[in-house]
Amino acid sequence: MDHKQIEKLMVAMGRHKMRRVVIKEEGLELELEKEGGASPVFAPAMEPQEAVEPPKEKKKDGRYITSPMVGTFYSASSPENGSFVKAGDQVDEETVVCILEAMKVMNEVKAGLKGKIAEILVKNGDPVEFGTKIFRVA
Repeated sequence: MDHKQIEKLMVAMGRHKMRRVVIKEEGLELELEKEGGASPVFAPAMEPQEAVEPPKEKKKDGRYITSPMVGTFYSASSPENGSFVKAGDQVDEETVVCILEAMKVMNEVKAGLKGKIAEILVKNGDPVEFGTKIFRVA
C-alpha cells in the first residue's frame, strides 16, 4: 500500500464518517483511527516488507462500477438468495448490484449507469477498497 492509497483511504473515511479502519495485507497491518477532530493515526503493527507488484491487467473495453467505500463485497443479500446481478444482466442507474459490508453495516450499491454487466471482477466475500473496480459494464 503506497502513500497515495493511504491518503485516498483517509479521504474516504472522512466522507463516509468512519472512525476506524484496519487493513491487513501480507507483511503489513495498517490501522487508521480518527479521534475527535484529530487526523487519523497511523499504527504500523509489523515491519513492512518488500512490495510485490500485482500482475498487470489487460485493459478491457467498457465502463466500470467501482466501490464507493472500503468493505467486504457480497453479491447477494444472504447466502440463500440469488445474486443481485450476473454477467449478461441489464442494469440502470438505480439497479442494486451488490452489498458492501463496512463495520457490520450492510450498504447497498447501485449501478449508477445504464448498460449490460459484462464481467464481475471480484468474488463474494472479497475485501474491496475505495475505487476498486467491481463490475465491467458494456
